[in-house]
Parts: sequence; C-alpha cells; structure tokens
Amino acid sequence: MIELIIVLVIGLSFIFIGWRIWKKEQITLIHDYHYTRIAEKDKKPYTEKMGKACIVMGIGMILMGIIDFISKTAYGLICFGIFFIWGLIMMFMAQKKYNGGL
Repeated sequence: MIELIIVLVIGLSFIFIGWRIWKKEQITLIHDYHYTRIAEKDKKPYTEKMGKACIVMGIGMILMGIIDFISKTAYGLICFGIFFIWGLIMMFMAQKKYNGGL
C-alpha cells in the first residue's frame, strides 16, 4: 500500500508541474539551460509541449501504481516504460524544434 501512495504522489507531482509549465507558462520550472535560446514568440508552444510531456510521464506513474496494486504483475512497469519513453520523446522533439538540440 505504501508503494502505491508513493507512486501516486510522485505521479501527481509530475502532473502538477506539467500543468504549471503548460497552462501557467512557468518556463522557469525547466532547467534554464534548456530554454535560454527559446525565442519569445516560441515560449508558449514550447511550454505547452514540455508541460504535456511531463503530464504524460505523470500519468504513466499513476497507471503503474494502480496496475501494480491491483494485479501484482509487470504490466504496470511496462505501462510506465511506455508512457515515460513517450514523454521523453515529446520533450526531445520540443527541445530540438525550439532550442536547436539538447
């Protein structure tokens, strides 16, 4: 039960941070190295993509916790891996498009 609570708290934290990056456009929640070369006109789409990627990762963590709690199988870890890699790809694509690389 404690594992479920820990994973849910971490997943909700990722979702909250992603929401703040996306909806509140708080680019400062991202390491400054990653947004120093972002043009002012690109900040809104950049924060949208980075925030959504963070939310995807958080959803994967929450699903992992719920699936592992219910079934005690490796399906939760597989779900987490898929969502985490999906989020990383989204972040990489945003970095490449708006910042010129990692």
